[in-house]
Amino acid sequence: MRRRLAALAVSAVVVLAAACSGDAVTAPPPPPPMHPAPGASGAGDPYYPDDGNGGYDALDYHVDATYDPPSGHLDGDTTVTARATQDLSRFDLDLRGLDVHGVEVDGKPAKFTREKAFELVVTPPEPLRAGTTFRTRVRYGGDPAKTPHEGGSENGWQHSADGGAYMVGEPHSAAFWYPVDETPRDKATFTLTAHVPPGWTVVSNGREGPPGTWTEPNPVASYLTTIAIGRFTLERSALPDGTPVVSAYAPGTESRRAIGGRLPEVLGFLSSRFGPYPQSAAGGIFLNESVPFSLETQTRPTYAKWADLPTLVHESAHQWFGDSVSVDNWSDICLNECFASYSQWLWAEREGQNLDDRYRAAIEITHASTAFWAQKLVGMGQGHEFEGVYNKGILAVHALRREIGDPAFDRLLHEWPSRYRHANATWTDFEAMAARISGKNLKAFFDAWFRGTQLPADADLFPGSLRS
Repeated sequence: MRRRLAALAVSAVVVLAAACSGDAVTAPPPPPPMHPAPGASGAGDPYYPDDGNGGYDALDYHVDATYDPPSGHLDGDTTVTARATQDLSRFDLDLRGLDVHGVEVDGKPAKFTREKAFELVVTPPEPLRAGTTFRTRVRYGGDPAKTPHEGGSENGWQHSADGGAYMVGEPHSAAFWYPVDETPRDKATFTLTAHVPPGWTVVSNGREGPPGTWTEPNPVASYLTTIAIGRFTLERSALPDGTPVVSAYAPGTESRRAIGGRLPEVLGFLSSRFGPYPQSAAGGIFLNESVPFSLETQTRPTYAKWADLPTLVHESAHQWFGDSVSVDNWSDICLNECFASYSQWLWAEREGQNLDDRYRAAIEITHASTAFWAQKLVGMGQGHEFEGVYNKGILAVHALRREIGDPAFDRLLHEWPSRYRHANATWTDFEAMAARISGKNLKAFFDAWFRGTQLPADADLFPGSLRS
């Protein structure tokens, strides 16, 4: 106490001396006036204009979820940490179906409404100044399996064969079970704390903590977050660099363990082609479900019951192409799928297959197929994102490899995930990098293969060693 009084006395003398000497003591300038306005209700993707939101940048999600498998009821308590990118009078989060019980912004009750199909509109008690970090807590609940979904690769919340549940989907996934800025443009860190009855296990993204807790410290696109609740058997190990590996096997997937056990070998090979493994953890979620797709959920892909070794290679390659480096627009999905698909060919080449022979055989089969060549790989149009990237996309990437040569292609495969690590990138960015590394004008090649809707001319169809 004495020290504080002495310090105050000294401060008073200093102020008085300054005043006597004629030096004015100036107060800090007042903050600039605010001009609050609503954040946009969409992030601007031309294919899905209502997805995501504007006015803020999501930094972190902490999802606290309680799930009862017998009833299918979910109670959620999610805190979204974000930074305002404008003066905000209100902002939106994306949430599908579930009932909202209350919203707080920085610990104070906030008004909220539901608009359109999935907009949760939040009005904070005071406007938010641009550049400030704020926390929004949403308490909600319901049966997420009852929320309608579009089918296909938008799977929605599903009950599993063992009585549990799982969540995978693309492009829409997260908003089925927590409030989110549902656009791959706004990546954020993610933590799940889940509560389930005894006998059930929860698996999610990132590193394993206390039971039911998983943390992904790297930014993740929301559709790549996941939750799986089941009577899993967990297998734990580590990669040679110490990265933890946790794989979960649902009842009935015992035969998948031989495939899952090859993950370190697969990641080692892919690291030799793409650079160091970019994620905080590794593993897989092996479901006993006939889902029509497997999905590259970050750090821990989710596998359908039919998944084989090439599927493991494909989803593992996404940890570089799609997860670490994420698309800015869904029209650029070839950045994810074309290269993950080509990784299966790289694996086959490792096993001794001649890829030029495989390419020529594929061209012979598809040569006369107008429908095959009509599939655009870039700018394909909403609803057509996943039509050509798994087959024509492989041929396009192999043709690019022969067009620029192996040294340039190998450098491209390393430099791309290094340059945009844990960020977003566009197809235009990729074309620019390929041209710079190769030293070639590739515009006509890219137009023919990736934007074209016809069989490329022979010069582009059989470049480099493919001419022989």
